[in-house]
Amino acid sequence: MTTHNYHEEEALGKAYDARLMKRLLRYLHPYRWVVATAVVLLLVSSLFQISLTFLIQIGIDDYIKAGDKQGLGIIALLYIGAILLALVASYAQLYSTMWLGQKVQHDIRMQIFRHLQKLHLGFFDKNPVGRLVTRVTNDVNVLDEMFSSGVVTIIGDIFMLVLIVGALLYYNWQLALITFIVLPLLVMVTFIFKAKVRNVYREVRTRLARLNAFTQEHITGMSLIQLFNQEKRTYNKFDDINRSLRSAHFRGIYYYAVFFPTVEIIGALSVGLLLYYGGIRINEATLTFGELVAFIHLVERFYRPIRDLSEKYNILQASMASSERIFNLLDTEPLIVDAHKPVKLHNYRGRIDVENLSFAYDGNYWVLKNVSFSVAPGERVAIVGATGAGKTSLISLLYRFYDYQKGTIKIDGVDIKALPVEQLRSHLALVLQDVFLFAGDYAGNVRLRNADIPDEEITKALHRVGFDRFLVNLPDGIHTEVKERGATLSTGQKQLLSFARALAFDPDILILDEATSSVDTETERLIQKALVELLKDRTSIIIAHRLSTIEKADKIIVLHHGRLREMGTHDELLKQKGIYHTLYRMQYKKQVSGDSLSTAAAR
Repeated sequence: MTTHNYHEEEALGKAYDARLMKRLLRYLHPYRWVVATAVVLLLVSSLFQISLTFLIQIGIDDYIKAGDKQGLGIIALLYIGAILLALVASYAQLYSTMWLGQKVQHDIRMQIFRHLQKLHLGFFDKNPVGRLVTRVTNDVNVLDEMFSSGVVTIIGDIFMLVLIVGALLYYNWQLALITFIVLPLLVMVTFIFKAKVRNVYREVRTRLARLNAFTQEHITGMSLIQLFNQEKRTYNKFDDINRSLRSAHFRGIYYYAVFFPTVEIIGALSVGLLLYYGGIRINEATLTFGELVAFIHLVERFYRPIRDLSEKYNILQASMASSERIFNLLDTEPLIVDAHKPVKLHNYRGRIDVENLSFAYDGNYWVLKNVSFSVAPGERVAIVGATGAGKTSLISLLYRFYDYQKGTIKIDGVDIKALPVEQLRSHLALVLQDVFLFAGDYAGNVRLRNADIPDEEITKALHRVGFDRFLVNLPDGIHTEVKERGATLSTGQKQLLSFARALAFDPDILILDEATSSVDTETERLIQKALVELLKDRTSIIIAHRLSTIEKADKIIVLHHGRLREMGTHDELLKQKGIYHTLYRMQYKKQVSGDSLSTAAAR
């Protein structure tokens, strides 16, 4: 199993990693013909650009010196034609590489999101959502830049350099050697630039990560900031982080501002040497004026791909860092997977058998310890206990959000680890205390993109839980838009909507996890009224702090510090005067006190 910690923004890998590059290039395989076409177009464009140099030399030596206007006109037309053809080839090449970048970006994003949906909930407990969102957005964008303006362009720049060097040696190898005299100076400057930019890039990535984390955390907790009047202090802290990021960017701008003029000066020095030596050769009649002009034209073009390659270094470095983080995520193996030969149940009866079950999140602290009980088909079972007793952990194991270390959980006599995960969860429905609502309308939040659930079933489910009373005044009924995270709905309304969501899927086993703990009395009555009909002939497990919601359960299981301490009906457990009796008395006193206060307030 591979596990990773996604806090490695400060780490910076090598500028080029052959292992990572090999994996990245696999994404190009489905579009290899597009890559080949882009490379050919780039080579054609480069050839047309080099041909301009030869046309300049021919025009000067053969036609301008000879005063041949007609021949010069033909050369001018050929020059314009070569430029137009180079532009057409460049346009087609640029379009194809940009198209390629977008396709690869789409494929990588889909692969990451598909992989995230396979990971177990424990992974998301340990890894911040903001970092995972960065993997899907920012890091993939960086790779898009490499695919659209990196891989093919680097090939083109290298090919252009080879062509220019060959042309320089073809024209005059002595002048070519003079040109190459300044190359050691250029290499030294480039090496220093890369080292400086690498350090700056590390700082930018680190400080940008801090800024993103700070922004996400404090926007999420804005209500708390305003509640305690911390706006000014939070703003000042954000300003410090933002200034730090700006300073790092400024240093990067400084190095680029120094590097490129330095390359221009080195190029000018090279041209100066050529003019001096070329002038002497012209006077000696061993070099033509046209050859010297063409040679200088080639030298100027010689430095363009060098500058481009220096820019691509930054893109390449960013791509290696982003790809390493993306592949670390993709290499994280899902812990909850189907068995090698899964068993498929064709008729779910809803029987649950828990045998000697023990579970620990971290492998050390046991949340559940040797728990055993059975739930008959159609039976209504309640699980109670103090906070931290292991109630929600038990439900998470039943759903296979996590896998237990000892014992078994069986449904209809089959270990749930042997059942296909998708099939297992399709026969369960879970109503949580903290209801998550998606962007969209009410119908969409009930059917959850399941096209097999028609609007009629949604309306019926909403009616059965009493939510239809809240839809009466809405303009579009069940197709009315729900605000982000259900901002305009009360906690009780959200839970009723979640209850309707579970009913619409018509589960064989219904689980209510603290589903009424934050509901007002009137809303709880709506749910209690629906439960009488809805739980009939359906296996159900109810977890609740309010003992009034589970008094009529067929069986009550009492968990205490991860162990099953008591089990029986409401009356049987009260007679034992054990843990349940204590919980009931404490809850009863709170409810009586709360009812008295409500009555007094009403008066």
